[in-house]
Amino acid sequence: MSKERVAITRREFLIRTTKIGVGVGAGFSLGFYIAGCGKQPEDTGATKDAPATPATTAGPAAEVPEVNAWVVIKPDDTVIIRIARSEMGQGTLTGLAQMVAEELECDWAKVTTEYPTPGENLKRDKVWRSFATGGSRGIRDSHLYVRTGGAAARHMLIEAASLQWNVPMEECQAANSVITHAPSGRTTTYGKVAAAAAELFPPEHVDLKDPKDWKLIGKPVKRLDTDDKLNGKQVYGTDLKLPGMLNAAIRACPVFGGKVKAFDTAKVSSMPGVRKIVPVDDYAVAVVADTWWQAKVALDALPISWDAGPNASINSAVIEQLLDEGLTSGDNVFAGNENGDINQAFKSGAKKVEATYYYPYQHHATMEPMNATALWTQERCEVWCPTQNGEAALASTARASGLPIEQCDVYKIHLGGGFGRRGNFHDYVEQAVAIAKQMPGTPIKLLWSREEDMTHGHYHPVTKCKLVGALDKKGNLTGLHVRISGQSIMAAVMPQALQNGADPITFQGFDKGGDHEISYTVPNLRVEHAMRNPPLPPGFWRGVNINQNTVYLECFMDELAHAAGRDPLEFRRQLMANHPRSLAVLNAVAEQAGWSKPAPAGVHRGLAVVKTFGSHVAACAEVSVDNDGKIKIHRIVAATDPGYAVNPQQIEHQVEGSFVFGLSAMLYGECTVKDGAVEQKNFDNYPSMLLHEMPKVETIVMPSGDFWGGIGEPTIAVAAPAVLNAVFAATGKRIRRLPLKHADPRRA
Repeated sequence: MSKERVAITRREFLIRTTKIGVGVGAGFSLGFYIAGCGKQPEDTGATKDAPATPATTAGPAAEVPEVNAWVVIKPDDTVIIRIARSEMGQGTLTGLAQMVAEELECDWAKVTTEYPTPGENLKRDKVWRSFATGGSRGIRDSHLYVRTGGAAARHMLIEAASLQWNVPMEECQAANSVITHAPSGRTTTYGKVAAAAAELFPPEHVDLKDPKDWKLIGKPVKRLDTDDKLNGKQVYGTDLKLPGMLNAAIRACPVFGGKVKAFDTAKVSSMPGVRKIVPVDDYAVAVVADTWWQAKVALDALPISWDAGPNASINSAVIEQLLDEGLTSGDNVFAGNENGDINQAFKSGAKKVEATYYYPYQHHATMEPMNATALWTQERCEVWCPTQNGEAALASTARASGLPIEQCDVYKIHLGGGFGRRGNFHDYVEQAVAIAKQMPGTPIKLLWSREEDMTHGHYHPVTKCKLVGALDKKGNLTGLHVRISGQSIMAAVMPQALQNGADPITFQGFDKGGDHEISYTVPNLRVEHAMRNPPLPPGFWRGVNINQNTVYLECFMDELAHAAGRDPLEFRRQLMANHPRSLAVLNAVAEQAGWSKPAPAGVHRGLAVVKTFGSHVAACAEVSVDNDGKIKIHRIVAATDPGYAVNPQQIEHQVEGSFVFGLSAMLYGECTVKDGAVEQKNFDNYPSMLLHEMPKVETIVMPSGDFWGGIGEPTIAVAAPAVLNAVFAATGKRIRRLPLKHADPRRA
């Protein structure tokens, strides 16, 4: 830093330029704090009795100074940290705040958070980088620039204090929101210098802390959103109230691709509370009423005739026939990972092992159904909604509103579950805007019924997989051929991301390297995908393709070990010499579960391991099966190496929660199709596992450093195959078709 120091005001700086580089290539825009920017509904005064006031326009510079885009500090030392990612129960909000606060050196007890808006992000040249939360990327893709934001704010606060004291900045230190001038012992607080800091030119470069010096990162600090969830203060999309707001219920054609043929408003237009019955494009009808229940009752009574369209004859049997054809056909087949000569391996092998597995459609079944609140006028459109991708929701808002994106904005709200459903798909946002557009100036809250939510999802893709392995005379694996037959998510969602026609994410867990690298070295290997796309729309579902791929590979590894007469742990270890971190988590669960020692009477163990979303995870399940075929999962030991562990306690909770999700899918999850429509309509026929079914989970968090892996999705993948392998150990019976509710696991 130059000895000659000139304080440049924010306004002067903004006149000169709108962007400054901070840290390692980080785009760091400065701008005025926008009143109401990204505030939660409760911040605007929403209560059960008094509705919130919508923030419709950007106001003048706020009284509370914005030190930079990430940090706002009040005079009482309250630190507001801006979080661009979405909180849906996974703890990203707290983890990101920890990283900013770590570099900021603020008092954690005075930290709170708020969402900026994606519209404001565009105005400020994407200063918050990404509003998307999925693929376990919330922390690992943003750790660098959010830490840089915290460090830059700390630098500016210290500089402001040094200017007030007229001392060299190098003589000042910050800790716990207090700045100290070391030679004199003088102190001041962040709240007292924040306004002055906000006027300064930001640093061109800041050094980030060495991990060994972290005080908050790596600590199991309490989540920032727990209290509001427990005391009822937290407002979700379903709770939102705005002045003059009306409520809408919607029904779309039950067959994907179908349309509305006709509807008769006469029967319901005079029902209590009904304000309007409106078409939504050509495929749905909505009723707007004073309350949602009034809208729902009227919608149930509304006569609607449908044109089911070309998919009315589709059913589950037809779809499975399509998958079976893909297992043997040479058409539309794409290679994923290949080395050696697989044909020669089978010719020279002493034993050949074959198996075919099936994984059904799965629904996200978020606790909070899809919803959005929209306010449309000819000049502006605003949406309040739970979304995993604020900018995608903004794009959907602009598209549906017919207005330029500069005249639209989206206010993010905590999600009552996401799991991928609220990431790329904002049909519910577009519907809310389409309805609001027919009632200008009136806020419209659209809430899907559970039945609408279940039957109009974007489903985890249905696939089958045939695996063939070659063993030599010593029981060593010499060749492995894997063919996956089923849907491509990218072909439906982002066809531009296909690579020479192939969908790269189909091969998660089978890749040559990278975030989804196969954890074994096989001398002769071929993994391929026969792309077969039924008309049901596929989507990203927590863990995406790693869920079924880990079942396929890890259960087949057990089959190969059994065919070779080898211990499943030792069989895997022999193939993992080139994958030391994956081997480390496998060894950790085996040791803690006591693999080398006998299990309790009647209890049997199964293993699974995978590298995915950049992390290495493994599980050992302990299972018993009684004479009636009832499966009890007693315990799962799980190990996770995410590189760095921002909040170990949150990681434990994520592992446990992911096992609920993964085991529910294994036990019960299945969406079937009849006459072109999904048959499952509520939790009575799409259940989740119950509390008494949940096993004890022992989580080993073993960060090895040097990389940033994901948390929310990797561990979900190992629960099901570990249990399935334990079921085989208990019964001698392989279950290759999910869900287990259709299986007979009694001893063979």
